[in-house]
Order: sequence, then C-alpha cells, then structure tokens
Amino acid sequence: MKVLRKIIEIDEELCDGCGQCVPACEEGAIEIVDGKARLVAEKYCDGLGACMGDCPTGALKIVERVAEDFDEEAVKQYLDSKAGGKSHEDMACACPSTQIKDLSPAEPPQKSIKPGPGLQPAFLLGHWPIQIRLIPPHAPFLKNSEIVVAADCAAVACPDFHQRFVQGNVIMLGCPKFDDANDYVKRFQQIFEKNPIESLSTVIMEVPCCSAMLGILKKAAERAGRSFDVKKTIIGLKGNILQEDTERL
Repeated sequence: MKVLRKIIEIDEELCDGCGQCVPACEEGAIEIVDGKARLVAEKYCDGLGACMGDCPTGALKIVERVAEDFDEEAVKQYLDSKAGGKSHEDMACACPSTQIKDLSPAEPPQKSIKPGPGLQPAFLLGHWPIQIRLIPPHAPFLKNSEIVVAADCAAVACPDFHQRFVQGNVIMLGCPKFDDANDYVKRFQQIFEKNPIESLSTVIMEVPCCSAMLGILKKAAERAGRSFDVKKTIIGLKGNILQEDTERL
C-alpha cells in the first residue's frame, strides 16, 4: 500500500559509490549497484535517515512523498534471505575454503632477512581461511590476535604486502563495495564479542569505495560495545603508501 511518508532519496550525481551508507542502514535498504548507492525497495526504508550521517558527499536526504509503506516483516524476511538462513560457522561443508587451518611455521622467519636473487621468499601466512566471509567468529586464531582487515585489491597493489602486513597477523580480506556490508558488520560484531583482540588495523586502497571498510568496523565495534584504536593504511593505485594514521572506534 502506498502512503505519504518520509523516505530516503539518493542524488546519483553526488554519490561516488563509497558504500558507507550500506552498513549504516539497519534494514539493508541500500546497496551499491553499478557504482552507485540504490534503494533496494521502498518498503525496506523506514525513513529515519540513519544512513545520512555516513555519506561523505551529501548524496542522501530525507524527502516526503508517496511511497510504498515501510514493512518491518518484509525487512526481516529480506535480511534473513540475504544471510542464507544460517551462518558460515553452522555450515556442514567440507569445502577446503571453509576449513580452519593453522599454517604457522614451527620457527617463524626472521623479519630482518630478505630473500636475495634465486632464493625462495619466506612463507608468512599463519592461518586459513583469509576471506572475511569464510572466517567464523569462533576460529581459534582470532583469540588474542592482531587483526589486519584489508581490501583484497590492496594485497595485489602493494608490492611488499606480505612483509608489511601478513607476518604475525590475522589477515582478513574482502571488498566493501561488492560484498555484503551488513554481513560484514554482523561478522565483525560477533568476532569482537567472542574474542579478546590485541590490535586492529585496516589496509585499504585510495579509491572512495574502500573507505567503507572503516565504517563497517566502526559499526561492528559499536554494536559489540567495544572500542579500538585502528591503524589505517591507504595504498595508492601504484602500490605506494599514501597515508598511515590511527583512528579511535
């Protein structure tokens, strides 16, 4: 049923597709489609505007117009369908991509030694899986860990990614633009609730959509009732480090 009510409106000219509004919307009413934020369905938007404060370009605003009425039950069904009805930690799957493994060597390689010509670089990855969506909150390597949440593009763009970010850390890779940001928020919330964390860092690219990763971690920390100092590293498109600083979540 259509009624006169308040609802979000997105200015496509101002939207840069950063995705920060996606995790800010509790109802999952916004998604990034073709590089722009879009309203999934009118009935999923409650019109409260919680997403507006996370938009860096001012592309979102609340308007009053005739729209499909907000449907709380439809929202619940929609969110349940996106979650697939069960979490990855409940899946009875023998797929190697979901099997938890400790890959740490018996003797950790020395950081000061770099491979010369013809020498095999040291293996630095200490765990499996590494994709955010595949790491269950109960994974043993998360306890008392130093977590590095990285945009998957950064692992390819940064030439010394392994030496800088992998050794001794729990690496969690993902894409805040193309993956489900709300699922990320829920997963990190559970990780923060279940595990003592020694440190938290994020490694992102300079492109606007990557900035949503910090918003995801902030939202998850708020829901978990936790507070972190997060080291943020921004990688340029040519692999150079453009910025390193620390923010309080």
